[in-house]
Amino acid sequence: MNLDRIQESLRERKLGGWLFCDFHNRDHLAYRILGLDLTKMTTRRWFYFIPAKGEPRRLVHSVEKFKLEALPGSKSVYLPWEQLHASLKKMLGSPKKIAMQYSPKNNIPAVSMVDAGIVELVKSFGHKVVSSADLVQMFEASIGEEGYRLHKEAGVLVDRIRAEAFDQIKHAVATKNGMTEYDVQQFIMRRFAESGLTTVDPPIVGTNDHPADPHFESTPANARAFKWGDTVLIDLWAKMNVPGGIYYDITWVGYIGSEPSKKYLEIFNVVKNARNAAIKFVQDKFAKGQTCCGWQVDEACRSVVKKAGYGKYFVHRTGHSIGEEVHGNGGNIDNLETRDDRQLMPGCLFSIEPGIYLEGAMAVRTEVNMFIRHDGVPEVTGEKQEELVRI
Repeated sequence: MNLDRIQESLRERKLGGWLFCDFHNRDHLAYRILGLDLTKMTTRRWFYFIPAKGEPRRLVHSVEKFKLEALPGSKSVYLPWEQLHASLKKMLGSPKKIAMQYSPKNNIPAVSMVDAGIVELVKSFGHKVVSSADLVQMFEASIGEEGYRLHKEAGVLVDRIRAEAFDQIKHAVATKNGMTEYDVQQFIMRRFAESGLTTVDPPIVGTNDHPADPHFESTPANARAFKWGDTVLIDLWAKMNVPGGIYYDITWVGYIGSEPSKKYLEIFNVVKNARNAAIKFVQDKFAKGQTCCGWQVDEACRSVVKKAGYGKYFVHRTGHSIGEEVHGNGGNIDNLETRDDRQLMPGCLFSIEPGIYLEGAMAVRTEVNMFIRHDGVPEVTGEKQEELVRI
């Protein structure tokens, strides 16, 4: 935990403090930010308050009074609930703005860890509760130089394996060996293991209408063999299998045959242009020193798809935060599923992945990863698909 930087950030945002609390290990964000062991049993409520100035304060139950010993600050111990309420009120002090893992109207679900009752209790003491979303992004989702290096290292390998997977499909069609979507998925998983990569879920490999379901799952039961005239989508994500590994997550598409249909080419170009518009929007905002929020990038991307007449077929947010989990806890590129008003800032890593999904027919998605470098320059961290893969 970087106490000095947290308190500096609270003062910059004119907040009186940041209140962490947990029960039964529900708030994994608190454990990560504070540097606590999430695997240790927590059967009673604990509270940790970091004021904008001064010494932090701990409040723990008498049954688990050593729960927060690893953290600095004064300590109070409670037993009956009346003592909990009185001690919490005293710990927080005079009315002020207090950040908590809360999101108004559940706008950012990844941050909504505190239950309504605790928020009501804190408000009853006269405080104004505000979302800790930007603070969480800064202290839990921000990627350092080593994480950036590991992400780039994974990217080189994943891009190579993605190209190998398309080559496998090309060979399968040429030799008519019966290779299926599931076979290519398993090929990718083997190559991940051989390359020192790991992933939480296997990749998506689908032909024609299969990837019109954005989360299509390749299985032995639904697998198709590749054939002439198929459209192909491969979505794969992995990280170096080492502590602190950071995911790299991409989607590429291709066509098996001499000439894809006009419709397939059209939607590919629409999605590609939307992706490039989002990238340029981020780059322009940072070049001008302007605030850039996830919802704004989503709008820049989605407007291109809407203008082309495919708005209703772009059925998910433009992108998501990436970290040690493929879906991280930082700002998402979203003004559809939520209105993500978190600012993109140095250390943020996220995907840009617009798609068009024509149910029962075909789908296109093109996905890159963007990192806001610590010098404030946005970077696309790997290869960028500009043409369909011709298989």
